[in-house]
Amino acid sequence: MMPDFDAIAKAIVKQYVLEHLDKSDEVPVFEVYIVWKVKVLQNWKWLLSTSLPDGMYYELTLNGDKEEFYLDAYKKFDNRTIPSKEFV
Repeated sequence: MMPDFDAIAKAIVKQYVLEHLDKSDEVPVFEVYIVWKVKVLQNWKWLLSTSLPDGMYYELTLNGDKEEFYLDAYKKFDNRTIPSKEFV
């Protein structure tokens, strides 16, 4: 049976978030969700976020050759709409 990599990816991000919460705050209830995922050759990549209002998102890669995950955590600073006609 193949592992449920989506569930594993969510669990890795949830664990990371819990480890990085302010220790003086109450632990909030939150969800981890997958924004996007792709498989290229033997590797999987996910972009994930949470329902927390912290602007964070997470990039998780599964290296299929080494059977290990890599996690990058990012903070979203801006979201702009830029009309394409400005560059055409």
